[in-house]
Amino acid sequence: MKVKHAINLHKGLTPAIVVGLMFAYQNFTLGAWIYLALHGSYGLLWLLKDRLYPDKQWEQSISVGAGTGTFVMLMLYWVAPFLLISRGTIPPLPLVALAIAVNICGIFLHYVSDAQKYYTLKYQPGLITEGLFARCRNTNYLGEVLIYLSFALLAQHWLPFAILALLVSVLFVPNMLKKDQSRARYPTFERYKATSGLLLPKFGVPAVADTLTIEKP
Repeated sequence: MKVKHAINLHKGLTPAIVVGLMFAYQNFTLGAWIYLALHGSYGLLWLLKDRLYPDKQWEQSISVGAGTGTFVMLMLYWVAPFLLISRGTIPPLPLVALAIAVNICGIFLHYVSDAQKYYTLKYQPGLITEGLFARCRNTNYLGEVLIYLSFALLAQHWLPFAILALLVSVLFVPNMLKKDQSRARYPTFERYKATSGLLLPKFGVPAVADTLTIEKP
C-alpha cells in the first residue's frame, strides 16, 4: 500500500465519524454543525486535491503495518470532535468566528501552495522561491497547522492543542527539515533560507524572488 491510502482513508472517514458522534451523543448544536462543516469539507477537499495534484511524498509504498500505524496516529485528530460533541459544550460566537477565519486562512495557504508547488515543478523543476513560498519554505504545512488549530479552538480543551504540538514535532518538523536537506543541492538555497522561515514567514529582508527566477536543477 501507499502512504496516501492511510491518509485518504482517514480524511474520507472524518465526516462520517463526526456525524456518528453527533448521533451517538444527540448533539446537534451550533458547535457540532460548524465542526462538521469545517473538518468534513477539509477531508473532502483533501481527496479532491489528491486527484488533481497529488503530493509525491505520499506516493511511496509502505507495509500494511506501517500504513495501519499511520492511520492510528491520524486518529488523534478525532479527539477534538469527540471532546466538543461528547461534552456538549457550545463555543461562544466570537470563538466560532475566530475558528472559521483561522480555518479559511489555513485552507487557502495549504491548498493553494500545494497547487503552486505541483504545477511549478511539473513544468519547471527547481527551487521555488516566489509566490506563497517567497517568505516561507513550508507554506502548505503552515496552512495545515492553522486548519487543525481551528479545530482545537472549537473543542475548547487543552488536549487537541497538545496533540497538534506533538504531531507538528514528530511529523511536520522532520518532513520540513528533510525537504531543506533536499533543497540544499541548489546553489542559491542558503540565500533563500536566510530570507524565508521554516514554518512562519520571515519579513524584514528582501525576498530571493525579488532578484532571482526559479532556479533549474
